[in-house]
Amino acid sequence: MTVQTTEMTYQNFINNQWIASTSEDLIASINPANSKEKIGYVQNSTREDVDHAVKAAKHAKKTWRQLSGAERGNYLYKIADVMERRHEEIAETLTKEMGKTLPEAKGETSRGIAILRYYAGEGMRETGDVIPASNRKALMYTDRVPLGVVGIITPWNFPVAIPVWKMAPALIYGNTVVIKPAQEAAVTAAKVIECMEEAGLPEGVVNLVTGRGSIVGQGIIDHPDVNGITFTGSNSVGKSVAEGAVARGAKYQLEMGGKNPIIIADDADLDEAVEATISGGLRSTGQKCTATSRVIVQEGIYAQFKEKLLQRTREITIGNGMDDDIWMGPCVNEAQLDTVLSYIEKGKTEGATLLLGGDRPKDPELENGFYVNPTIFEDVRPGMTIAQEEIFGPVLSLLKVSTIEEALEVANDVPFGLSASIFTKNTDNMFEFIDEMEAGLVRVNFETAGVELQAPFGGVKDSSYGPREQGSAAKEFFTSIKTVYIKP
Repeated sequence: MTVQTTEMTYQNFINNQWIASTSEDLIASINPANSKEKIGYVQNSTREDVDHAVKAAKHAKKTWRQLSGAERGNYLYKIADVMERRHEEIAETLTKEMGKTLPEAKGETSRGIAILRYYAGEGMRETGDVIPASNRKALMYTDRVPLGVVGIITPWNFPVAIPVWKMAPALIYGNTVVIKPAQEAAVTAAKVIECMEEAGLPEGVVNLVTGRGSIVGQGIIDHPDVNGITFTGSNSVGKSVAEGAVARGAKYQLEMGGKNPIIIADDADLDEAVEATISGGLRSTGQKCTATSRVIVQEGIYAQFKEKLLQRTREITIGNGMDDDIWMGPCVNEAQLDTVLSYIEKGKTEGATLLLGGDRPKDPELENGFYVNPTIFEDVRPGMTIAQEEIFGPVLSLLKVSTIEEALEVANDVPFGLSASIFTKNTDNMFEFIDEMEAGLVRVNFETAGVELQAPFGGVKDSSYGPREQGSAAKEFFTSIKTVYIKP
């Protein structure tokens, strides 16, 4: 098996063959920890490449869906075994290409393996129900049937976990796949697809096409033979996915932004709350849709919490994620770094008080990377830009409130509703938070970031649209219900 035509060059994977794009053009993948280092080159693909991939998936869908769930599950088990053997290689590629620390990359790769095994088991679970018919001699039941060809468009922040948590359920429920990964993480995606090839996945079942969203992503959205599209990324692109899918009647699923609050009640364990705030808001350089962004603190413990938070944040080590003892890596690329710095300037301009960070590290060894120091603001008002818009960087905004009721009002006063957390020992606070918080994922005495693969994941308001991802809930998107009525 050879993916590389020249050193560090990765091709598209279509109908179980590694094929160069018809454009004969390449895109370089840059190491965000050192912009002078190239991790590899991927194809700058065309709509013709997308069409080739969709045709392969369409041709394969009948044979694939005719396999039993157990047979499809066996392929997923094999892919998981291959990924486990190549765990270190994939994790290192992830860190070098996307920037998160190696321990985080190893954890994400392990999660991808676990997701594959979870969905492999789904192949042996029920797919429908028997329903009483009005005619006592008749049999009526439902079955889940695949959509057909599913287009998958994934982001760069979880380049193993998100592609796998979309591909695995798509496959186990009988669909074939065309996947377009973010170009910043396309080498990592190619490593995952290599594992699928090595596991012997049949021709055309999974197809990888790399390139720019405006060409490849839009080509998937517009293609008449793509029956469903699952997308994770920005709200602006998500809206274009929805518009394109609606225009031709395709099913679609969107996971988009978050502006996630953590509420610190006056009875909270402050040490635990500080650790959760830092981990939820600053790990992966804040580049998570579930990352903590707004820290809503009751005034009675505000000063004490703030000092503990500042002290712990000052201890964070910044640098290349491949190095030992590094806690936070760079932003994924220069554009993302510029976006984070621009939001920091907006915060200062609008009157928030900068307590920590707000600039790039002074260490000359980091000057070629896309680094920004962990940043904390206070005196943040709910209507400020940094309290309303997703920054996707290591920026925390402190908001002081008097009561839990006020905290919930502030927490809900954003367009997003993905995840939220509260730290409290008071059961009344807990249940009021659970009942009133407008979010798809609510956590008590945990950080906002982090989801379990066996549980449904998704948000409300502008954060998500369509059926939930992950867990057994994933079948809601990747299948449709067929009702069967048999009269002897």
